[in-house]
Amino acid sequence: MGRYTLTGCSALGGADGRFERGPLDIVVSGDRIAAVRRTGAQQPEGEVIPAKGRLAVAGLINGHHHSHEHYHKGRHENLPLELWMNSVRPLDPIPLTARQVYLRTLVGGIEALRSGTTTIVDDLNVSPVLIPEHVEAAFKAYEDIGLRALVGITLFDRPFFRAMPFVDEEFPADLLRELDSRPRSDPQMILDFSRHLAQTRHPRSNRVGYIAAPSAPQRCTEPFLEAVRAMADDHDLPVIMHVQETRLQVVTGRVMYGATMVEYLDRVRFLKPKTSLIHCVWLNPREIDIIARSGATVQHNPVSNLKLGSGVAPVRALLDAGVNVSLGTDGCGSIESANMLKVMSAAALVNKLRDDEPSRWIGAKEAWHAATVGGAQAIGLGDVIGTIEPGRKADFGLYRLDSIPFVPLNNPLGQLVYAENGGDLDLVMIDGEIVLRDGRLTRIDESAILAEIAEEHRRLLPLIEDSERKVSRINDAYRRIYARCLTEEIAPDTYRARLGG
Repeated sequence: MGRYTLTGCSALGGADGRFERGPLDIVVSGDRIAAVRRTGAQQPEGEVIPAKGRLAVAGLINGHHHSHEHYHKGRHENLPLELWMNSVRPLDPIPLTARQVYLRTLVGGIEALRSGTTTIVDDLNVSPVLIPEHVEAAFKAYEDIGLRALVGITLFDRPFFRAMPFVDEEFPADLLRELDSRPRSDPQMILDFSRHLAQTRHPRSNRVGYIAAPSAPQRCTEPFLEAVRAMADDHDLPVIMHVQETRLQVVTGRVMYGATMVEYLDRVRFLKPKTSLIHCVWLNPREIDIIARSGATVQHNPVSNLKLGSGVAPVRALLDAGVNVSLGTDGCGSIESANMLKVMSAAALVNKLRDDEPSRWIGAKEAWHAATVGGAQAIGLGDVIGTIEPGRKADFGLYRLDSIPFVPLNNPLGQLVYAENGGDLDLVMIDGEIVLRDGRLTRIDESAILAEIAEEHRRLLPLIEDSERKVSRINDAYRRIYARCLTEEIAPDTYRARLGG
């Protein structure tokens, strides 16, 4: 690793998104920021990178992403989560090579870098049969492109179709018997593989590391959930889990546990710091108090939640209660983009619909904090990344200020959040290495990779279409369950997540 001085820039680097007008020098030594000082205070050190007219921005942290969905980009619209998700987690897995998994992972990796993301959390589905070479291919993709990544393999021991209420009543008996008999990897084998990853790829010591990713409470038996919690505690790992993304899932908790899922997770002592509850769109005040008391994070995915019609999470109520909030894109099957700039903008915009009092609206500052500092805290790296400060990892980007989003320059943070889309990103540094320079990726041949991805997708498309036809056999039962859950009562003080009924 080298030594650089980026000289003459301005910066958005603090936890509050404050603007530091240049000229500033950012000195990078190895993988760390060594100094942030006024230009001319000392002689530049190492390679000098002129940065006049540039805005240095702490790298964005994408707290939730599904790389396994990339070959499905653009295939679905106007379907709620429960009627869509089986298309990207098919009953019969699509046979992929390790190279195809590697390329699939780079779809999101390229877009992440090109939109100022320096850290991505990838919840990688490996069901129903674990193929270790596929997992290693995903790790290698992030290593090769230069991203900081935390990769979790989706952990569950209850099939997705068994994680719904009223299954035995709404599914044809012969179809259930067939589905129950399908081959699956032994949950203990997957847990053992996860322990190996925890030992060899801890995120505190590996730029591309492992994160524990139990899929959702309803997809894990209680003993399995306890085993995952113990593994994470034994290795001091961060944890991610989908919780109460939809109204149907609130009903699912009541049917399965006689309580909401948040209450159930509290009862089994699963909620702790460095545990991110993904989505949490449908919450009541008591659940928010539980999350705040536990120190867990709520991982907000506003763009995905909008496209799937899941609703809008009660972000202001969460922040008022002291809950840490982070941001993520979710997967390309549900929303076609891994661009965190879009997510920041959506987080600041859509949450203005929740309150008539403007002082309570979510703004650019809160969205920025969730995408940087909040994201770092969520994954246990709050002392390592998230800001541009001496001693932190050198994870940041430089944006051109002579561009439409920033001209005229009145409010750099607001203009970044509401106007920038990544097109003015000039340089990205991760772990002290320049991975994008003059608008070009430095570690991979982007054009060749994109061409290869398109060719592999052409080969896989007939298999994807056949998989979707097979999934259609369970759609009628899913629709009946979805409609039935809309009529089931939930707590009357649940924060309203949708404008409709």
